[in-house]
Amino acid sequence: MKIISGKYKGKKIYTLKKKLLKPTNSITKKILFQWLSPFIKNKICLDCFAGTGSLSLESLSRNAKHVTLIEKNYKISKLIKKNFKNIKNKYFKIYTKNSIKWLKKNKKKFNLIFIDPPYNKNYINKIIKLIKKNNIIKEKTFIYIETFKKNINIKVPKKWFLYKEKIKHSTKLLLYIIKPKLNKK
Repeated sequence: MKIISGKYKGKKIYTLKKKLLKPTNSITKKILFQWLSPFIKNKICLDCFAGTGSLSLESLSRNAKHVTLIEKNYKISKLIKKNFKNIKNKYFKIYTKNSIKWLKKNKKKFNLIFIDPPYNKNYINKIIKLIKKNNIIKEKTFIYIETFKKNINIKVPKKWFLYKEKIKHSTKLLLYIIKPKLNKK
């Protein structure tokens, strides 16, 4: 795997040979970052279930301001650190923790959030509830959700508007935007 675009284009992304990871493939990343390209500059990103850190690496490559990665598996977390050493970028923080537990305590705000959990777990709605409850989003925040295509049980708050959607093979890609509050005159 490699970074597909931006200032780190072509840099290797290391992965594990074991089935511990489900890295976002290049085609899916290309679709996602085409959607995000006009908006990603200076974003403060949160990468839940970070895996290889691929989405965060792509974000920094396209001038995101900072990325926070959450990955509970220690071996995979070490792999992420190796991937970030490869690009020599210091604007990241990795937490080797369970995403749900981390979000329960977090107070930092983000304006780009990646939610790409293992498909066979029911984490998406739990993460969405915590994002809303802890108010960790800024106005004009984008939230990307990757899940299996038959997942129809995603429940998002009323302020989240579906910006883009695509089905790619067995995967559903969803990009939501949190619209800014309108001032009443």
